[in-house]
Amino acid sequence: MAKKKFKQAEVNIGMVGHVDHGKTTLTKALTGIWTDTHSEELRRGITIKIGFADAEIRKCPSCGRYSTSPKCPYCGAETEFERRVSFIDAPGHEALMTTMLAGASLMDGAVLVIAANEPCPRPQTREHLMALQIVGNKNIIIAQNKIELVTKEQAMENYSQIKEFIKGTVAENAPIIPISALHGANIDVLTKAIEDFISTPKRDPNKPPRMLVLRSFDVNKPGTPPEKLVGGVIGGSIIQGKLRVGDEIEIRPGVPYEEHGRIKYEPITTEIVSLQAGGRFVEEAYPGGLVGVGTKLDPFLTKGDLMAGNVVGKPGRLPPVWQDLRLEVHLLERVVGTEEELKVEPIKRKEILLLNVGTARTMGLVTGLGKGEIELKLQIPICAEPEERVAISRQVGSRWRLIGYGFIRE
Repeated sequence: MAKKKFKQAEVNIGMVGHVDHGKTTLTKALTGIWTDTHSEELRRGITIKIGFADAEIRKCPSCGRYSTSPKCPYCGAETEFERRVSFIDAPGHEALMTTMLAGASLMDGAVLVIAANEPCPRPQTREHLMALQIVGNKNIIIAQNKIELVTKEQAMENYSQIKEFIKGTVAENAPIIPISALHGANIDVLTKAIEDFISTPKRDPNKPPRMLVLRSFDVNKPGTPPEKLVGGVIGGSIIQGKLRVGDEIEIRPGVPYEEHGRIKYEPITTEIVSLQAGGRFVEEAYPGGLVGVGTKLDPFLTKGDLMAGNVVGKPGRLPPVWQDLRLEVHLLERVVGTEEELKVEPIKRKEILLLNVGTARTMGLVTGLGKGEIELKLQIPICAEPEERVAISRQVGSRWRLIGYGFIRE
């Protein structure tokens, strides 16, 4: 029998929503993988880092129902492969909103998880939907979770609240699927909705490769002898083109260094020595899913996510690096993420803002104000295209809260 060819994930689907509404449980129901693996996540019972889990979407030719299993859970027949997808489990806690925004930049579509046993919207439900809107994600499905905890009448009341909440937003026409992630109820309907409403984006494999870095690691164990040390690993998602083992790559903004008392950043180049996608080593990697890139970098540079926020591509083919930024700004009417809906006040000179661009986040000091524009001096430079979207947050109380978005102007 011929060996089945491994197919990489071709689309990234976010799991987003308020803390404790069941995103991680739903991800496990779809993929069989519990994405909270960090020790602090297990201790606190919440998602802290972005989690990835791949699954095959399959259709049963006998009963027509969808699942992620080679054998149909409903009639036992062999299922047929449709496509491989990657689920991104984003943290829902209010203190981790900037981490969620980094994950949102990699999502081709999203499942907004809303608990049926709580009033809608909760603060981070509102904040996560606004984050999807800010990054331009319109492919949204709503999973009305925890229906096992409410009566039919309560579920219908919650459904009405959801419909009212999404009115006038990018999710206004999103399907609302009642489910129980804990008991696996209606997971087949949700899986079919993912197949119907979140299509695989058209990709051009001939475009210059570009990858957004979400994580980086030193994979060497303590005590490894020098001759057995391997280079640092960077992890993220390819957004265009493809990467191959043996490719020379450039990483921007790169690594910090001090010159005349100022911290500057220098792009670095290295070679790809290995690629991992979907938990397997591959020779080529494409957009979709989490990709691990083994390099010849000094592992000191990649330990503890030090490379997160960088952009990877062919040398000389990456976007510019910005230390000073001019943004066309669009402020929201109300601060999102708080229980009370506070009015968004105008941005002030010398104010410090938190900016999210792709997987990068940086602080910006407002140095200039214009009509619909602001100028900022960035604490950490970013690598981004002109016209790229930037999420803008302001410190409200003890938390950073979304107050608007902007577009990079040259």
